[in-house]
Amino acid sequence: MCNLSGQNNFFGRRCVWVNGPVIVGAGPSGLAVSACLREQDVPFVVIERSDCIASLWQKRTYNRLKLHLPKKFCQLPRLPFPEEYPEYPTKKQFIAYLENYAQKFDIKPHFNECVQSAKYDEACQLWRVVTVSTTESTRSETEYICQMLVVATGENAEGVVPEIDGLQDFSGEVVHAKDYKSGENYTGKKVLVVGCGNSGMELSLDLSNHNAKPSIVVRSSVILKLTPSKR
Repeated sequence: MCNLSGQNNFFGRRCVWVNGPVIVGAGPSGLAVSACLREQDVPFVVIERSDCIASLWQKRTYNRLKLHLPKKFCQLPRLPFPEEYPEYPTKKQFIAYLENYAQKFDIKPHFNECVQSAKYDEACQLWRVVTVSTTESTRSETEYICQMLVVATGENAEGVVPEIDGLQDFSGEVVHAKDYKSGENYTGKKVLVVGCGNSGMELSLDLSNHNAKPSIVVRSSVILKLTPSKR
């Protein structure tokens, strides 16, 4: 038997029925799904643990960041980038584009709600998504009940710090890329960058531009693929 009648259970948890999907994450993917649902008049709820949309872009990226692909490959459904934007929009421009996108499609996420669990109830054939408020001093839980669940939390939502022997005895500063903003505080200093992906290479350039002395260490050889020029 499935009982969904109460608005609050006896633990004080608020229960909310959603007559459509629950979308977890208010980044670009969550916004894109929301906009497409809005155009089809499908109701939805967006849950976001931070206090803003695109929190990864707004709070966990370095200042010099730009899109690494031309803008035509990065625009969201139903809304192209402004024509005056450069081929590779800056961090600030991309955030402005996303905020305008949310406003245009009337996407209003439930901010400061962190998902604690998401379970499919076989008896009811419904999803039960439990969140906890991240702003109030007292613990406040909400259970969203819906037929569909969209997880749009992003593959890089959490920073991963590898285990490095001896790191606990290192007296210098250790910073993850998600907390790095600019190389201005590292002028004249020797900085070791671990990894040569997009972030590692751009941080190294930024450090060099601020007259730091960066070195890069990678766990395997780097293969450069050169494309012959057309004449």
